[in-house]
Amino acid sequence: MNILLYLTTVLIWGSTWIAIKWQQGPVPISQSIAYRFLLAAAILFAILLWKKQVRVPRGEARKLILAQGLCLFCCNFLCFYFASRTLPSGLIAVVFSMAALWNALFARIFFKRSIAPQVLAGGGLGLVGILTMFWPEIAHHDADGGTLIGLGLSLLGTLCFSTGNLLSSRLQSLGLKPLETNAWAMLCGAVILLIISLAQGAPMTMDFSLRYQGALWYLAVFGSVIGFTAYLMLVGRWGPERAAYCTVLFPVVALNISVLFEGYRWTPAALAGLVLVLAGNVLVFHRPASRNKAVLQS
Repeated sequence: MNILLYLTTVLIWGSTWIAIKWQQGPVPISQSIAYRFLLAAAILFAILLWKKQVRVPRGEARKLILAQGLCLFCCNFLCFYFASRTLPSGLIAVVFSMAALWNALFARIFFKRSIAPQVLAGGGLGLVGILTMFWPEIAHHDADGGTLIGLGLSLLGTLCFSTGNLLSSRLQSLGLKPLETNAWAMLCGAVILLIISLAQGAPMTMDFSLRYQGALWYLAVFGSVIGFTAYLMLVGRWGPERAAYCTVLFPVVALNISVLFEGYRWTPAALAGLVLVLAGNVLVFHRPASRNKAVLQS
């Protein structure tokens, strides 16, 4: 089950970049993200109603869900969308893949979880692999003031993503499932985004073109409902440090999709980076033989 969740997350999130690119147009960024999560939240609430599992969060859970919505379904996306205006996608991928290391560090600080050496080694190896894969793109980018701003936004977005992971882990420790917490958190994130958009004086806009609507529904159903639910289930099962290695594999899937849609060609450097990423994946999920049986049974 865990492997299925892992592969589902990697394949779906690795393909969402093309849908995000197709959303670029007349609709303000904050509104596009809000529409995505409003639609995703509506689908999740429909599922919960069908299962008769709709519960209004209370006490600590209410605060955690609001914080998760702000970090994971609002600030995280705003930071990366705006960073993409000044940074090449490869550099953003490198910064975001650091989530594997940030998650391990945060889990150690806030949850007192021990950090397995192979997790740090695998995360570091994967980061070097991503850097190697995208080095030509990064090296040809002219650094300026906008680059520093973009890097700052990318780092902030990664920290928001990692914080959202920890919040979900805490919610699951309270007995709440990602299906219900995601529904409320996505609704909170979407409402905050709409408030931001209205505060900026931007008129509400919608693009009814087939391209935009197809991208919107793909991001809502696959990228959000299925992708986030599968990923946060992994956070609860594996811990945030191992689950976050998904962020290192996303660019690998994205590059393969780019081969089909944008004519990308694998280079020797990119293939060497791919080997490092896969080797890091093996390290991250390597466990002592005494624990292998328990993992296989989960």
